[in-house]
Order: sequence, then C-alpha cells, then structure tokens
Amino acid sequence: MELMTSNRKPWGLRWRSSVWFITGVVGFGITTDLLVYSVIIPVVPFQLERLSYHEVSSLTGWLLFAYSVGLVLSTIPIAICSERYSSRRFPLLLGIIALLGSQVMFMEAPNFPVMALARVLQGISSSMVWIVGLALLCDTTPETNVGRQLGIAMTGLPLGLLIGSPAGGALYSRFGFHAPFIFGEICTIVDLFLRLLIIERDVALKWGYDPSKPNIVAIDTSSAPVIHLTTLTTIPIQAQKHFEMGTDELEYSMPLGKRQLIRDEPPNEPRPSISRRSSIITSSPVRKPLPLLSVIGKLARSPRALVALTMAFVYGIVNSMQEPSLPLHLQDVWGYNSDQVGLVYLAALLPAMISSPVAGYLVDKQGPSYITCICLLLTLPWWIVMTLRNSLPLFIFALATQSFFVSGVISPVTTELAAEARNMPGVGYAHVYGAFNLAFGIGTAVGPVIGGQMYDHAKHGWTAVCCITAALIVICITLAFCYTGADPLLAKIMRQQYPLVVKKPDEESTSRSDAFTTD
Repeated sequence: MELMTSNRKPWGLRWRSSVWFITGVVGFGITTDLLVYSVIIPVVPFQLERLSYHEVSSLTGWLLFAYSVGLVLSTIPIAICSERYSSRRFPLLLGIIALLGSQVMFMEAPNFPVMALARVLQGISSSMVWIVGLALLCDTTPETNVGRQLGIAMTGLPLGLLIGSPAGGALYSRFGFHAPFIFGEICTIVDLFLRLLIIERDVALKWGYDPSKPNIVAIDTSSAPVIHLTTLTTIPIQAQKHFEMGTDELEYSMPLGKRQLIRDEPPNEPRPSISRRSSIITSSPVRKPLPLLSVIGKLARSPRALVALTMAFVYGIVNSMQEPSLPLHLQDVWGYNSDQVGLVYLAALLPAMISSPVAGYLVDKQGPSYITCICLLLTLPWWIVMTLRNSLPLFIFALATQSFFVSGVISPVTTELAAEARNMPGVGYAHVYGAFNLAFGIGTAVGPVIGGQMYDHAKHGWTAVCCITAALIVICITLAFCYTGADPLLAKIMRQQYPLVVKKPDEESTSRSDAFTTD
C-alpha cells in the first residue's frame, strides 16, 4: 500500500515497473501455480491407496475436478473486479496468500473431503494469476511485443509441471507425504515477495515514467508554464479527428486498461492549457468496462475469440485427461513407481519450455494463423504413437514431442485474445483472460474425470484416452484453419482462387480509412 499512500517516489521505480520484471513475476507466478498443481499428480494415487481408498484413478480425477471447480466459479467475479478497480497488484497478493493456505490445508488433510476442499481453494488462487497476471502483463507491454512477452511468461506452465511432478515423486518417496507441500510453500513465499515488489504502469505514470516506452521521459507538469492552445496555429490532423469523434468514441478508441476521460468542450469557450491537458493524460487512467452481459455478447459475436476459447478448452482437456491415467499406465505396462513416473514427466516436459517463447516470437513476426495450425498438425500423430506398448523409449519420445508442439499453441491463443480485447470497445484484458481461464478451467474440470473413468472402466483405457485427444485436435485444426488470425489461412487460399471477391483485411481497413479522410 506504500505506492498509493506515500508522496515519495518508490525506490526501484524503473526496474520494478519494467516490462521484463513484470514478465518475470507473472511467469514465476504461473510456474508456482503449476508446480503446486502438479506436485500431487504422482503422489496422490499412492497416498489414497495408503489411506485404504479404492478406485484410486477416479478419486484422483475428482481431486483435479475440485481444483477446476474453484477456478471456474471464481473466474467471473475476479475478471469483473479486476476491470472495475484500478489495482492489479492487490488481487495478485490475495491470490498468493490463498495458495499458501490451500497447501497447508491439503498437507494436513485427514481424509478425502478435506483434500477436495483444499483443491477448491487452490483453484481460486490460480484464477488470480491467470486473469489478473496476464492482464497486468498486457497493460505494461507494448502492443508489438505482446506475443513475445506472453510466450516467455507462458514458459512457466511447462516449467511448473517440469519441476512439480518429478519433485513431488522424489520427495514423497524419500521424506513422506508432507515433503512435496513444504517445497511448494517455499516457492509460494518467494512468489509472494516478488508480487510485493510490483509497481503497476498506472502508478509509474504518476511519477513521470512509462514502462512501455522506457526511452521517452514523461513531462512533470507540476511546474510547467501555462500555454493556451489558442496560441498555436495548427492542430495535428490525427488529433483533430479524435476531437471530432466525440468523447465516447475517443475513449473507446484507446486500449481499455489505459483510457483517459477527455471530454468535448463547447467551441465558443476558451480551450484549457497544455498543462491542464497534460495533467489529465498523465493521471491515473479511468477504466469504464462494459456490463458482464455486454462483454459476453461481444465475445460471442467474435469468431476469433470463440475459436481461441475453444482451443483453451481443448488444451485443458488434453493436459488434464492424462493426469490420472498416465501414472497408472506407466505402472501397469512398465511397472513404474512414483520416482520413475516423475522422471518420465521430466523427460516429456523439458522440450515444452522452448516452444512457448519461440511460438510467441514467431506470432509477433508472422501472425498466429500459421503457428497455430503447424503446432496442431505436428501434435496429432504422436497421440497415435502413444497407444503402442512395445517400446518405452518411443513412448517417452512421443510424449515429449506432443508436449513440445501443444505448448506452442498457447502463445498464439493468448495473443489472439489480447488482440480482440484491443479491438472491442469496453472489453478489457481481464475480461478476455477471464473467459480464457473459464474455458481452460472447464476443460481441466471434465478432463480428469473423463480420463480417470475411461482408464478404470474401458477395456483399453489408455488407447481410448489417446483417440479422444486426437479427435479433439482434429477439430481444433479445422477451426484454426478457418478463423485464427486477422487473416486466416482459409481466407488466404480463397483470395488466391478469387482475388476480386475476397480482399485482405488491411486493404478493407485502408479503403474505409481513405473514405473517412475524404469525408
């Protein structure tokens, strides 16, 4: 709270509000969230057996479902509050405190119901970093680098899984059930310290520094001379257009998280001084989000947003459906224990750390349409390979390869949603990432239940899990081909066949802009 109440400039203003520090904090928050989430995957089945529970795979699936229930139920309130109030830092702190409490509860849980309640609380804390954290990152990052920074932050997803599952298995085998959770609590405390250091862009602007434009020094207007606009002979054409647009249109022409309220003035009254206008521009931005139903309506009318959210839903299913079944499959076919299961996760997730930042960089350069379709196409065949039982090295290689390519999809999806937030008046980053979190949460809610039930009751449970995953990926490939990106691949092909009928999006916007200028 020092940032809000103190009249002194915060120490470390530049680096604490910088794009790279915010990216690092959000990325570490995602890492911590996934570490705490995944540390129980190789542990809980064996712990439930020790507590004399039966149908362990199904119960593990229900524990993962409980996590998703908390995530889904908390998503809408968190997204609305994050856009309504100016602070992103405060909900991030609440979320990390809730995560710490959930781990203590799970560690000391004497039975299955208390475990499930702790997972619900953990799901609520997870929503904070996935909604508010990503919105904070987009608030701070220049538009041209959003894909790259999101890709780097998303590296925390495979990194958390990479650390969590092997560490959970190893610590459980050597030190007992409490050890994995103590490790998670140490990481959570470090995350709490980093979040306390955050300075939001809104606060940095008050002190004359814009982290999205670090080489431009903002003017301190407290001692600036009063120069009336009537002394100026011309007004730039673009600014004149904005004044002619009117208050509402000007306000919604800016990114939602950084809009300023500039009101039209009667033409016969004296114009305010430059110092007055500068004080308006450098003051705290005013957020005016749309009501919930209006936001839902706008997202529902956007094919790009709907396809991105569908892929988030499928991504949640694909990742979570194997969680209750993969450890048991390795145990049944190759006789693996918790230590060895953790090592398989380690080998599988290590390549995924590379794909997310590379995909984010390529999205900024080439657009999301090519990257999304290529990653999905190269993911598909490896799920068929994983149905084979005659070679463990081939199974691990297939698991690692599909993980590499499927992790490359998440950067284009989150970048797509950020682009749609900028293009939709009244819709903010927290809204679109709340929808992303909701879709992903529903996927992770149904995925473990489907995977656990199928593995327990189907004759060839693991094969059924792989076939369902492959079918879902085929659906995503079709949707991405038709709708992903401002200029989808289907539109490109149609334009080659019918060049006079199908125009490029930038050509259409240019023609509209030329017509506006002529008018």
